[in-house]
Amino acid sequence: MTFLVTMLLVGRTVQTAVRRNLCRPFSASKNYLHERKGLVLGVFEDEGEEGRLHLTEAAAHFNQSVSGRLSELLQISGPKLKKGKSRIFYGIHKDFPCVAVVGLGKNDAGVCGAENWDTSKESIRQGMAAGCQLLQELELNTVEVDGCGDAQSAAEGATLGLFHFDQLKSKKKTKVSLQLHGSADAEGWEKGITYAEGQNLARLLMEAPANHMTPTAFANIIEEKLAPHAQRVTINKRPQNWIKEQQMGAFLSVSKGSEEPPVFLELHYNGSPDGKQPPLLLVGKGITFDSGGISLKPSPSMDAMRADMGGAATVCASIVTAAALKLPVNIIGLAPLCENMPSGKATKPGDVVTAKNGKTIQVDNTDAEGRLILADALCYGHSFNPRAIVNVATLTGAMDVALGSAATGVFTNSNWLWEQLHKASVVTGDRVWRMPLFQHYTKQVTDSQLADLNNIGKYSRSGGACTAAAFLREFVTAPHWAHLDIAGVMSNKDEIPYLRKGMSGRPTRTLVEFAASLAHDG
Repeated sequence: MTFLVTMLLVGRTVQTAVRRNLCRPFSASKNYLHERKGLVLGVFEDEGEEGRLHLTEAAAHFNQSVSGRLSELLQISGPKLKKGKSRIFYGIHKDFPCVAVVGLGKNDAGVCGAENWDTSKESIRQGMAAGCQLLQELELNTVEVDGCGDAQSAAEGATLGLFHFDQLKSKKKTKVSLQLHGSADAEGWEKGITYAEGQNLARLLMEAPANHMTPTAFANIIEEKLAPHAQRVTINKRPQNWIKEQQMGAFLSVSKGSEEPPVFLELHYNGSPDGKQPPLLLVGKGITFDSGGISLKPSPSMDAMRADMGGAATVCASIVTAAALKLPVNIIGLAPLCENMPSGKATKPGDVVTAKNGKTIQVDNTDAEGRLILADALCYGHSFNPRAIVNVATLTGAMDVALGSAATGVFTNSNWLWEQLHKASVVTGDRVWRMPLFQHYTKQVTDSQLADLNNIGKYSRSGGACTAAAFLREFVTAPHWAHLDIAGVMSNKDEIPYLRKGMSGRPTRTLVEFAASLAHDG
């Protein structure tokens, strides 16, 4: 027992571990941790006896390989391991100098109706992310991860948890290679990696500063990401002249205040075996920087408006992911990309512009620009006779006020489409919540002094997310359309435990899961 106690080094958090110098036993051999793998294992709460822990299958096998030392160390290391909390043990296995053990809560918790997600999947994502982050701080290059009975969720949590935008910093976090531990579901693991990498791509696009992520740069990056799938993908980067030819006056009115030229990015993923299946149409708001235009935003937090192209980022990342997964479904992605800037050429409050469908719009607030570029994109998208239309946008601060970061707000004219999106979000844990599309809101945008529509509601701030959705509905004739307002879920502080602070890339995995369900249902 004395030997075990001396070998036990427990760190409840990375900060605690660093503060107490728990890595000191390895300082004599600088490369020791780099030469060997770290391991993340999970433990569930035992249903039968309070405070006891139930090892996952992988953890039980590991415990057997070290003659029961893991379970003994867990017993003497203090109170029970709560969900999302971690402990680190050193030196108990020759191949794994560091073993992180994380609490997963109750086993088989399943879908929770009150929370609208699968609690087991969320606990696994949270636990694997916490364990991998601990080992990343110890600068291990390779980490094996417990599948925890759900390898896809484990892979998602680990991959999402390790993402950190440090491309522009001289000092970067350790790059960690993830591997599945044991003989768990390898196919599910790879699927989870692909889902999470898709969301991380959206995070990368959203986090990049606006002088690096211009409309042209955005389009080029997506083209590069889709290059390996060229046989199934067609990419059109439509220039300003094409936009003018299409009579997209609403889109052009937003872009003309900037020196950066607009780009209308059009992606076609042809995954259907016969190629005849009507496509799913995804449309994403692509404002690569939003100053507010002449209706200038206040300067505090304006830097976050580099992520006002989050709709385009999640839509394009979803198509990259669908192509990587080879989903048997046809998807068309549209991303009107531009900056919204003040200048002598910029649209002025009170100006009237004409959308692609001929409707005139009085622009009383140039900071309500996302709905303008989406209006033209939605009109154009109808020409493909899509099976369903889903547009995604960081559209209104009112959505953040209404739901915060708990869920994406969904406005839809289709019960079927709502059910499909909701079902997908329960699986991914990246939730959606249905919002109203009453005529009450439509009247507020159609009552305009100078034009057919006004780009802000009659009562300004009241029901702002709802009036914005009502405005978009004026450009939709398809029977299955949904507008996803992602302003509230754009960034993460500490609300989602397996995402670090920064831009979230939500709800990319929900969009992918939704597309996969359409492929499965035919």
